[in-house]
Amino acid sequence: MFEEKLREFEPIFYPQSIAVIGASATSIKAGSLWVMDLRSAGFPGVIYPVGSSGGRLGDLEILPNLRLVPGEVDYVIVAIPRQSVLELLDDCAAKKVKAVQFFTAGFSETDTQQGRNLEEQMLEKARRANMRIIGPNCIGVYCPEHRIPFLMGILGESGSVGFVSQSGGIATKLVTIGIARHINYSKGVSFGNGIDLDASDFLQYLAADPKTKAIGAYLEGTRDGTRLFNTMKEVARVKPLVVWKGGRTEAGAQAAMSHTGSLASSAAIWSAMLKQAGAIEVHSLEELTDTLLIFQQLGRGRGTRTAIIGGLADGGGGNSVAAGDACMENGLKVPPLSSETKQELSRLLGEVGSIFDNPVDVSQAQFRGLPALYKAVDLVARDTTSDIVLVQEDTEILLPIYSWKGLEEINDFLIELRGRQNKPLIVVLPPGSAEEKRAQIEQKLLAASIPVFCSMERAAKAIYRLNQYSCWQEAG
Repeated sequence: MFEEKLREFEPIFYPQSIAVIGASATSIKAGSLWVMDLRSAGFPGVIYPVGSSGGRLGDLEILPNLRLVPGEVDYVIVAIPRQSVLELLDDCAAKKVKAVQFFTAGFSETDTQQGRNLEEQMLEKARRANMRIIGPNCIGVYCPEHRIPFLMGILGESGSVGFVSQSGGIATKLVTIGIARHINYSKGVSFGNGIDLDASDFLQYLAADPKTKAIGAYLEGTRDGTRLFNTMKEVARVKPLVVWKGGRTEAGAQAAMSHTGSLASSAAIWSAMLKQAGAIEVHSLEELTDTLLIFQQLGRGRGTRTAIIGGLADGGGGNSVAAGDACMENGLKVPPLSSETKQELSRLLGEVGSIFDNPVDVSQAQFRGLPALYKAVDLVARDTTSDIVLVQEDTEILLPIYSWKGLEEINDFLIELRGRQNKPLIVVLPPGSAEEKRAQIEQKLLAASIPVFCSMERAAKAIYRLNQYSCWQEAG
């Protein structure tokens, strides 16, 4: 499905040469920054800086006109005033450029007839020359594998999650949060006003891309709702599609119009459309990244029966109660442990001060040493009444009891446990006063492919959405 997009988008995500229009040797302009970003990222193709003033940018000659570029140009990044874009498109046509990305803004998002007319003329020129336009008013493509960063951005590791965003700011945040949380992207794109290539085109490409296993999207509106709905329906059949719709309120819709020129339908219409298409709707950047993380790490739903270990040390009782509420309120089941597991836990930890139902409080293990804690967690994880195990780990409580060395050993055990069983293990690491140590633990667990969340509520929502998509696929 959509295999033709792989060939068509090859020069967009894997260009052999990029020309940057608006480069300057004497000032720090967007075009100059783009050239330097591509070079520092290690882009393997040829980079051609182009700027009317000429000169040099590092060891690269700045050519005064695109037509003077000596070789072929696959992809052009444009960072010049809007009054010059039509002439530039003529130059692109003469060079047989395949795709042009406009960082340049000041078009339909300004809500002026002049801006809309200019977009129409740009589109007409591009179609006559068989070129594709990304934007205007966007930061274009992101491809870690081919060493293409966003402007002023950094590159994370190449992975299996793709994303589409109308907003450049949201696209950049997806990358920075992704790097922090080990969400590794295959491809990404910010397409801005989307006068030519829009969300449907990029979603179709990501659906066909064999390197992309799950897809996230931030959308503010669409020029063709029917096409977008049909595309999302086809995409969701083959890959998880997680969508955050911006502009759900009146204030948000007004901001969307001035941001990317998008006309936003009502929130109810969008929610109904996403549900019918089989897409997973989220309502914030945090929910979007949480859901993409769990799809990357687990791939598919394993069930909603959840075993909760609410405390590894002091405070486990209250944590267990709160965790049970969070999971049940967010669509998960919290079944009681088997009688055999309860008896084993009782013999191991003693009755006083412990909770052997589900959620489980194993905090009494602190008086019996780490081996007892490991045995207790292992018993809960092996219990056949659950499909998934959630462990809450409060760094600021554990540190005074077990020390940093002990805490490292606990997490080594969790990593080992995750590696020897098929049941998913998820850790909740709430923020607190020991933030530096908490962050180190989070990075260690994420690197071992254990999803980490800062609250039970966020973990539960992500697990539920993972299973929601699997159920939808099975029913379809």
